[in-house]
Amino acid sequence: MFLSALVTGLGLGSMYGLLALGFYVTYVVSRTVNFAQGSTMMLGAVLTFTLTVTLGWPSPVAIVCALAACAAWGLVVERIAVRPFVRRGSDAWLMATVALGIVIDNVVLFTFGRDPRGMPPTALVTETVDVAGVRVQLQQILIPLVGIGIAVAFTLLARRTRQGLAMMAVVQNTAAARLMGINTEAAVSAAFILSGLFAGMAGILIAPLFTISSTMGTLFGIKAFAVAILGGITNPWGVMCAGLLYGVAEAMITASFGSTYTQIAAFSLVIVALAVRPDGLFGRAEVKKV
Repeated sequence: MFLSALVTGLGLGSMYGLLALGFYVTYVVSRTVNFAQGSTMMLGAVLTFTLTVTLGWPSPVAIVCALAACAAWGLVVERIAVRPFVRRGSDAWLMATVALGIVIDNVVLFTFGRDPRGMPPTALVTETVDVAGVRVQLQQILIPLVGIGIAVAFTLLARRTRQGLAMMAVVQNTAAARLMGINTEAAVSAAFILSGLFAGMAGILIAPLFTISSTMGTLFGIKAFAVAILGGITNPWGVMCAGLLYGVAEAMITASFGSTYTQIAAFSLVIVALAVRPDGLFGRAEVKKV
């Protein structure tokens, strides 16, 4: 039972980690976060379902189009709900991103429908493998592999490419990066596009295992933000590790005590952890020069 819960938890944790990486990348580049991140995850799942099941598109094409739409939505959030307020030195982007998430949730509600739907079973869901005597779905193994792979790819992108190095320069010192000729606004836009991609990928990976609805992203988004804070929002690998820890803890609590106590116990553990480590399990307190 516990091995099965561990595998499930790693899958959930990878999904939380991907969403939390979206919070990380926008925060370190622009000191803002996209509170519509959960809605973007939902958008990825809904678009994949609509394109594959309703319209009959091939899965690879549908996935690419869904990811492109999520990336574009991330850019829309930055241009509409973040950039105008940041330019004026206002923190109203907090409410604006929340509001934009509610807008897209309701647009999907009216177009996709109110009733939750499930993806048709695929080989990744129906086929199982034996892991220490426990039958595990291939999809549950795929999710952590893809999640960690994306985290590795993002790290390489940030350290080995010109665009990634420019983004990291903005992270280190925005004013100095601007003086060096780096387009800081483009870097912020790129961060929100990456945020949308991470969320869309999380939604696509989790869609075969959960019912799909216009409201599915709300709780996932809240959990992912908790994971980002828990991991230390300025540490990408800390965020990913915190996602895995949270997912495993959640799965273990469900296996031991039932789903009734899952959210109570899991968020209580987050509160206790942050009380002990206010900067996150893997974060460091920022040193400010005066």
